[in-house]
Amino acid sequence: MTAAHYLFVAVAHMIAVIIGLLCALSLLWRCIRHPFLFFKEETNKKKRDVMPACLNDPTLGTHGFIHLEHVKLHYVSNGDESKPLMLLIHGFPEFWYSWRFQLRAFSKDYRVVAIDQRGYSESEKPNGYSNYSVDKLVSDIKQLIPALGHRSAVVVGHDWGGAVAWAFAMRHQDMVDKLIVLNCPHPSTFRNYLRQHFEQFKRSWYMFLFQIPHLPEYIMSRDDYRSIKEMFTGKRGGVKVGTVSEDDLEAYKYAFSRPGGFTGPLNFYRSAMKSNMLTVTNVPKIQKPTLIVWGCKDMALCEELPALAKDYVTNLTIQYIQDASHWVQMDTPDIVNEHMRDFLQEIN
Repeated sequence: MTAAHYLFVAVAHMIAVIIGLLCALSLLWRCIRHPFLFFKEETNKKKRDVMPACLNDPTLGTHGFIHLEHVKLHYVSNGDESKPLMLLIHGFPEFWYSWRFQLRAFSKDYRVVAIDQRGYSESEKPNGYSNYSVDKLVSDIKQLIPALGHRSAVVVGHDWGGAVAWAFAMRHQDMVDKLIVLNCPHPSTFRNYLRQHFEQFKRSWYMFLFQIPHLPEYIMSRDDYRSIKEMFTGKRGGVKVGTVSEDDLEAYKYAFSRPGGFTGPLNFYRSAMKSNMLTVTNVPKIQKPTLIVWGCKDMALCEELPALAKDYVTNLTIQYIQDASHWVQMDTPDIVNEHMRDFLQEIN
């Protein structure tokens, strides 16, 4: 690591401490001002031992587990196993169920497989942030494709899954048929943009909070995982009204109520900040046809980011969806699927 990277990590952790203190003081002030409400939120956590019925919907596919070298991953597969593989990689705070609309839509032409990344939901959750490095996340995908009986795949990633998809395509282009990334910037562009644009810095405040141990897990699980409901249905940044049902919210709450439900996912951020993942340089240009689909009402990422990928991809298509949020594949699934289908049918 360079001196500049060590400086970046040091500054990031100073910011993390400040944001963590502000969040802790906010919780303390809420406890002082509204002690009964605070206590109610503290104890309001439903026990979830039974998987919600929507997660066992047969139209979404069949559940399976696959043992890789160092981790066991859960996945849902839909479509004929003899068809080409489409691999769907979710982001934060999500799991395989975020791809429910794509699992159905593409199962006629592909074997569509949506995974739980390591640390999430039904997949194993290794201890320690070092087990969530980009090297290990990419290695999971490299092992997974042949373990599923394929040599390559159409690789589709959203948010953190997009970051993994970008990294995988840079390192293993021979295993990528086509690349589709939803609301995730190319990793070579993000750090510089973050440093040079205060608007993106403001939007990324949560990344710094996530560096603090234990506190983010506590905040996100309070009041029966209210944070999940706010992220997916809140007025700022949530999907369109009616898109995410109460049953869908229960599915997400069930996934993150598993033991260690938030720690593994948050370790993605902790590992990225402490490693070189935010300092990607001298990367190979992606030669495979690549599509970026971008929901423009993204509260976490600026709209200028997708266009910056043009310097790192030889054959790039970008489709903006003006009315879609960060959760674009759930927010406007028909439009996303249409863009994907048109891209996949192109001869390149």
